Amino acid sequence: MYIKVFVTPDAKREKVEEKGETLMISVKEPALGNRANDRVKEIVAARLGVLVGKVRILTGHRSRGKMLSVTLKRASEE
Repeated sequence: MYIKVFVTPDAKREKVEEKGETLMISVKEPALGNRANDRVKEIVAARLGVLVGKVRILTGHRSRGKMLSVTLKRASEE
């Protein structure tokens, strides 16, 4: 599954909104040291009920617009 994400780092509070096909995610963490990206992966994983390791950033590692890949299959289903 692929998810388009637009991230706002250094926000006063965290929130997630859906705008069309894009998730608008605000995180408290700064963009330094990959901390905002890590928090985005945690939020998406919790929202979909998967492990954080199943969420990967495909594009946009250093920009606010990102494309994420989420593996929904469990090892027992493969």
